[in-house]
Amino acid sequence: MNHGKTILVLGGGIGGIVTASQLRKKLSAEHRIILIERKEEYVFSPSLPWLMTGMRRRKDISRPRTKMQHLGVEIIKGDIESIDAEKRMVSVNNQTLTGDYLVIALGAEMAPENISGLSEAGNTFYTLEGAERLNEARLKFNAGKIVVLVSSVPFKCPAAPVEAALLLENDCRKRNIRDTVEVDIYTPEPGPMSLSGPENSRQLLKMVEEKNVGYHPEHAVSQVDASKKEITFTNGSTATFDLLAYVPPHVAPRVVRDAGLTGESGWIPVDKYKMTTKYTHVYAIGDVTGIKLSVGKPLPKAGVIAHGQAKVVVHNIINDINGNGSPKLFDGHGACFIETGSGKAGLGTGNFYAEPAPQMRLFKPGFLMHLGKVAFEKYWFFKWF
Repeated sequence: MNHGKTILVLGGGIGGIVTASQLRKKLSAEHRIILIERKEEYVFSPSLPWLMTGMRRRKDISRPRTKMQHLGVEIIKGDIESIDAEKRMVSVNNQTLTGDYLVIALGAEMAPENISGLSEAGNTFYTLEGAERLNEARLKFNAGKIVVLVSSVPFKCPAAPVEAALLLENDCRKRNIRDTVEVDIYTPEPGPMSLSGPENSRQLLKMVEEKNVGYHPEHAVSQVDASKKEITFTNGSTATFDLLAYVPPHVAPRVVRDAGLTGESGWIPVDKYKMTTKYTHVYAIGDVTGIKLSVGKPLPKAGVIAHGQAKVVVHNIINDINGNGSPKLFDGHGACFIETGSGKAGLGTGNFYAEPAPQMRLFKPGFLMHLGKVAFEKYWFFKWF
């Protein structure tokens, strides 16, 4: 019989939380579940656009991970210094841990420094601190041009730039300054959520244009001048702004790159169904992975994807330890809410693994969808914290 297995889970985001919590609940106490995470508190990132527009506060969307410790998950707080995937060894806080299984769920690292002048010129709504600064900035903003800038692809939550622009536009309406404000989205993408299909992308674009928000596709930023409040794009065009809310460049964490785990995509290559890497008993899930779809584009980076992948890994690790059962496969399904303001939200859902192309459906914005997102936020904290 297999006794005393140690499972190391790297990263305490959505994927890591689901993996560690479910393994602890489903495996006997003889097995150790160790979660390594550098931050004290978990932040529910889907709510950051609400924080940016004053609809949430820090305490509303963050929680300590103490419940996981009460379950019996061992939590080590610290920066991971190195990973040896072949030996399943991890160095943290000047100590070395070795696991029988290793689950890498370290997410994507924000790298605004990769675009000259970006961090000096604006703030990102992809971090807790950035969203708080944007909330302060918008309250001081009464006239001029708001730019929501996608600095590079891929990035987490494909709907987030559209959602951010529509929520900022709605905030201007609520504060009776919309007549003096211009709102624009600049992105290197060919269209909003283009992976969802041309018809869905057109519907999203229509939603944006109906709010009189400008959408500028195929605009890849080369640099930002904070003093001039000007963005220069690789196509030679420029754009000015008075308030800049940006999606920063995303890269695999340095410790992952230093470990030689990344492939041609810049992310960890995995079996797209089992989430296995080329190393025995080493898995990777969530934003840190790079999965190419049949259409040649990468699988989106989103919390719901990480959640689904985590459930697959949990099932398969338990089966391997117990020596029975059949493997579970990730099916490529995903969904996301799209807040549009005025208490309404849309919903995109479907199968990214469908052939010959992803099959997605976009539900029009309504009050019930907004309530659904609110309910999901509450459910998530109730379920996991």
